[in-house]
Amino acid sequence: MTTPALEVVNVIKDFAGRRAVDGVSFVVPAGSFFSILGPSGCGKTTLLRMIAGFATPDAGDILIRGQSILGTPPNRRPVNMVFQHLALFPMMTVGENVAYGLRRRGTAKDEIARKVGAILERVGLPDVALRRIDQLSGGQKQRVAIARCLVLDPEVLVLDEPLGALDLKLREHMKVELKQLQAQVGTTFVYITHDQSEALVMSDHVAVMNQGRFEQVGKPQELYYRPATAFVAGFVGEANRWRGRIDEVSGTKAMFVGDSGWRLVTEAAYGLSRGAAAELFVRPEAIAISRGAVNEGADNRFVGRVQSILFNGANSVALVHLGNDATITAALPQSGTLAGLAVGDEVELAWLASQCRCFPAAP
Repeated sequence: MTTPALEVVNVIKDFAGRRAVDGVSFVVPAGSFFSILGPSGCGKTTLLRMIAGFATPDAGDILIRGQSILGTPPNRRPVNMVFQHLALFPMMTVGENVAYGLRRRGTAKDEIARKVGAILERVGLPDVALRRIDQLSGGQKQRVAIARCLVLDPEVLVLDEPLGALDLKLREHMKVELKQLQAQVGTTFVYITHDQSEALVMSDHVAVMNQGRFEQVGKPQELYYRPATAFVAGFVGEANRWRGRIDEVSGTKAMFVGDSGWRLVTEAAYGLSRGAAAELFVRPEAIAISRGAVNEGADNRFVGRVQSILFNGANSVALVHLGNDATITAALPQSGTLAGLAVGDEVELAWLASQCRCFPAAP
């Protein structure tokens, strides 16, 4: 069995009586891209700082390649960290920034020159070693910060929301670049973010964190299509969400009654029984929208009127009012079947029970 690059075992961290990290355990295979996704204040940065050595757990253990690193100072751990604001030295050239850690180690000058040139080539910046930091674009600065860490050959590279300060277009571009770079260099990446798109696009596995604990760890597809908790269903991706109760359970299906009185057929999952308070989720793209009754085989069928159309290219959606204070967001297909759809038009919405996710309601 291959030894994992990183193993976190029941780690706990308290601050002034508040539990920031509450018994978190996970394993990151060598050479993988692992993301920790969660809202601000959930404990993900604290967890990352403990891995990097800038904070000490109150309990638990952290192992790199099977060896505990507790008590090992940050500069002696086989871990490097890319900070959100990069922390590049503006008075140094790109090459001097990348070489900084090697010089601190006492590496020979000719070896520094060789390694700096090789890593800049690898991150796609072969001709910028003599440039000042302020002469670089935002994306180039990101790659310099990563190169400065990778040149030290860490077992694990931890990244603390490094794309947060970039504009949207550059951030989208850097997501692809980061994924490709990680696959190319083969270094284990542990990445934290509150941006679900970053986590889903780049990662081999994602941990969703909430109030100091992991709600679910899995492949991006698993988190999106088979969320384990109501928090994961609501936090990962877009979803229609309603509160209500379970009125009836029959085999693999259950009848959900929303607070506004409307009824939906859902999967009978997650231990829900008759009378239980529940939350139900349906993805906008799971809902078929049409002008006529063409979805006779669907478990759920409703007629409503278009309240609004939100154009966003391939991700355009319609808000449809069904009465009883119920409004549903449905993804618009890219074919021409709904060309000319307008506010006020009558449409049919339909979806299967298997496309619903229903969980016990939070107290």
